[in-house]
Amino acid sequence: MTAAEYDDVAMEIDESKLHNHTIDPSTLTSRILQSQSIQQEDAADNDKNNSEDDENMEDSSPPEQPTFQMLSAHASRVGGKAEYRRIRCPAHRYTPLRENWEQLLTPLVEYLKLQVRFNTRTRSVEIKTSKHTLEASSLQKGADFIAAFMLGFEPQDAVALLRLDDLYIESFQVTDVKTLRGDHLSRAIGRVAGQGGKTRFAIENATRTRIVIADSRIHMLGSYGNIRLARNAICDLILGAPPGKVYNNMRNVAKRMNERY
Repeated sequence: MTAAEYDDVAMEIDESKLHNHTIDPSTLTSRILQSQSIQQEDAADNDKNNSEDDENMEDSSPPEQPTFQMLSAHASRVGGKAEYRRIRCPAHRYTPLRENWEQLLTPLVEYLKLQVRFNTRTRSVEIKTSKHTLEASSLQKGADFIAAFMLGFEPQDAVALLRLDDLYIESFQVTDVKTLRGDHLSRAIGRVAGQGGKTRFAIENATRTRIVIADSRIHMLGSYGNIRLARNAICDLILGAPPGKVYNNMRNVAKRMNERY
């Protein structure tokens, strides 16, 4: 006999007993009350479990992040001392520095709130934070700006380091690409520069970078991806690729970049 058949037989026996008045009505009433109390206790337990689950869900939710005021460079100084940077001025950049001093001083003092001076004894530009400096990164940005100018970049190009965060400077030697000496080295540098700087300008415009050729050293300013494109083109020229082929590659690169932006 299955369990379902057993329950049906038990219910028929109970109903027959009830019709035969073999069960005391008080006993039946107590059983009904007992079943109602059990149902109430079960409902109370379910409500309690649901409330505990809700509390656990609230506890498992991520806590709110605290918000703090931005610290100024003056307030974040270590040991109460002002920070400073010193950038050496090469001999061939001494005259351009004197001629463009006002253009270099304006963004450093008015926008970054830094103190700047030129030390004639050490022939270097010294930058220092003050109580008016707002951001702690201003000192490093100012040092990168002056260092870019010392490498040969124009102030209008170097000031982009202060306005954008994803710009970098990369430098390498021509001899790092290929070991060249004498006239071979001079011809490689001439291929990179081009007649009247035509090749260099083409690479700059196609890759949206700025390139400085200082003797056998090449400096590039731009974003990471653009610097990689310019470096590949310059390396091809150093290795002896025809300028026409590099122009075609730069034309394709410029077309892709115009479609992207």
